[in-house]
Amino acid sequence: REFEERRDRPSCPFCRQSVQTKGTGEVEKCRMKRIEANDPLAMTQEGAKHEKKGDYIRAIEYYTKSAELGDADAHYRLAFMYVNGHGVEKDRGKVIRHLEEAAISGHPTARYNLGCEELKDDNAERAGRHFIIAANLGHEDSMKSLMAAYRGGFVSKEHLAAALRAHHAAVDAVKSPQRDAAEEFCRNLV
Repeated sequence: REFEERRDRPSCPFCRQSVQTKGTGEVEKCRMKRIEANDPLAMTQEGAKHEKKGDYIRAIEYYTKSAELGDADAHYRLAFMYVNGHGVEKDRGKVIRHLEEAAISGHPTARYNLGCEELKDDNAERAGRHFIIAANLGHEDSMKSLMAAYRGGFVSKEHLAAALRAHHAAVDAVKSPQRDAAEEFCRNLV
């Protein structure tokens, strides 16, 4: 019963205390405390906050520190800072490096984007392998790209079927009302 009551109230992602009890100022203090403790998630969230405000230099600082601590999402966000030239010069080499780091850490969208980069380099076979891995992680656009690669003859029917089964399993494995609520809460934090 107590769990049911707490589940409906948003909680701080760091200490799990109710946000209504803490207030947004307290959440910010908690995040800064976690940043001081080298929490990569808190650093990535702080970087996203600065990026949203247009303070790209501070965003890059937080993303870089978080990426050094191994946060896949920070690598992914850094890649797009280099794609768009926000706070840095556009640099395709750094884009690829950060996408690779994020993909190796299991970031499905980074893996998908690596596939797209391979297509730009006319390497459809390697792109297909990236799309298969991303689809196995539940990435929807990768499945669409795999379908197109199959129609183009770059992916076999067996590989497509295996990727489709793995994609469905990955999507089913992560579906839950709690996950949806947590994702909504995190989107509202930034």
